[in-house]
Amino acid sequence: MELTLQSMATYWTGPEVAINLLVFMNLLGALLLGLVVGYERSYHGRAAGMRTYGLVCMASAALVVVPGFPGYWYGGHALALPSSDPTRVVQGIVTGIGFLGAGVIMKDGFNISGLTTAASLWASSAIGVLVGVGFYAAAILLTVLSATCMMWVSKIEGWLPSRPAVAVVLSFRQGYEPREEVLKRVAMERGYEIATGSFSIAYDNGHPEWRFVAVSLGKGKSATLAMLGDELSRFEGVEKYHLSHARN
Repeated sequence: MELTLQSMATYWTGPEVAINLLVFMNLLGALLLGLVVGYERSYHGRAAGMRTYGLVCMASAALVVVPGFPGYWYGGHALALPSSDPTRVVQGIVTGIGFLGAGVIMKDGFNISGLTTAASLWASSAIGVLVGVGFYAAAILLTVLSATCMMWVSKIEGWLPSRPAVAVVLSFRQGYEPREEVLKRVAMERGYEIATGSFSIAYDNGHPEWRFVAVSLGKGKSATLAMLGDELSRFEGVEKYHLSHARN
């Protein structure tokens, strides 16, 4: 097609401007909804904050809304009308968000962090998809539900009965021979049981090292980390120890 002022003007006809305004409103709305969901992560100092969530939601909306108007691509001068299948775009978004989510998940020993951030990024992309296809009420509802879940469900979990777990690393002095049955008995006396399948043993320069997860018998029935640390500092044969909440 020859590039002339007349052909360029077709990009600014009434229908083209109307479609651009519609896309603009979709992108702006998706950005605002993404910022709402991302505020909770930003408030708690997570790696992915408002900017990340806003960009994910807005980009998802952009990728979905554009295939909805193939007749207006290139100012309506496409050499051939492109075949548009938004479902394929959604599949690509889901795959891309999977890679992004994997980047915020971190594993340190028995602790896994970032799962909630990864899941909420996925929800943010879904919000963008809903905005892109025009389900604005559903997008707003999903935003409210996602933000509510991230802010309040953890508090509800705190009220409900639970069995918190503690990741334990014990390094014994050289020549000391720890016994598993003694460890299990001592843990039970302090309100914990050793989680099945979590036990691992290492041997470094004559120092046995045991790693395991101790699961509480119930709220208020087990010793705190501070109490456990105080006892371990005086426990026979223990040279070093490391305690942390086994969380995700």
